[in-house]
Amino acid sequence: MNTEFDASVFSKRHRVSDVRSVERVFRSNAFHWVGNGFHVSSYFPSARLPAERVSPFVLMDYGPAKEFTPLARGKRGVGWHPHRGFETVTLAWEGSVAHRDNAGHAGVIGPGDVQWMTAGAGIFHEEYHEESFTRRGGKLHMMQLWVNLPSKDKMAAPAYQPILAAQIPAVPVEGGGEVRVIAGEHGGARGPAHTFTPITMLDVQLSAGARLQVPLPANHNALAVVAEGRVRAGEAFASTGELLLFANDGARLELVAEQDAHVIVLAGQSLGEPIVAYGPFVMNTVGQIEQAIYDVNSGKFGDVPE
Repeated sequence: MNTEFDASVFSKRHRVSDVRSVERVFRSNAFHWVGNGFHVSSYFPSARLPAERVSPFVLMDYGPAKEFTPLARGKRGVGWHPHRGFETVTLAWEGSVAHRDNAGHAGVIGPGDVQWMTAGAGIFHEEYHEESFTRRGGKLHMMQLWVNLPSKDKMAAPAYQPILAAQIPAVPVEGGGEVRVIAGEHGGARGPAHTFTPITMLDVQLSAGARLQVPLPANHNALAVVAEGRVRAGEAFASTGELLLFANDGARLELVAEQDAHVIVLAGQSLGEPIVAYGPFVMNTVGQIEQAIYDVNSGKFGDVPE
């Protein structure tokens, strides 16, 4: 199911002191359907990736490019469902996804766009292939992340950030390629996403031989997902579909493209708080989960639009 690299087999003399080593390399081969429109592989939550090592992220579903045939009628996706206590972040590279929620937000994201929804105190939303894309068919390539909210912000007002490709700054990489800065800072550019805690989210294209360096606070968790190609980080290698988990032992991470590569780099400050997740809710205690279920059933999340 997975390949695993353990950095402890290499002595410290092989490391440049301020460059992070790779703790492990993971592969997830188990695909499943979310609704009838998203064919994804879940990298975490997983016993192989402890929650404290990927915090503030709590879920990553990655859907590599998949061809969908034209559909004359009906929808593909996920119908109305509730969330509380975290944010959903959807990145699209091919195809288009439509969002609607009961807080009055709606939008469509296509290639290069990002949708950042704060569930906060509670929201219902639905996600489907955009109608014209559904009718003509084509490839869908996307990723969805769940970003945890700290306890003080779990009951924040629901919000929605439609981030279009044109709003995302791109920083060139020496040797070929570019870094699109969705959240955080890189190369003097700041991403447009508003976040509750410090987060770095980079969408990276690297030409073969190019070297990417990302300065990060040493206490920030960091990982990189290889969507396409092959990269090296120190003594570790990762290819299409593999995830690099970096140790918190340096001030920057470094990737070298062994071939042309597409990589998503994620980093952030660990929340250091208890996590109790149940279905569509991510809270700190069992009691808060029970309250969320009660609030949904008693109508406190609001009405579901027709």
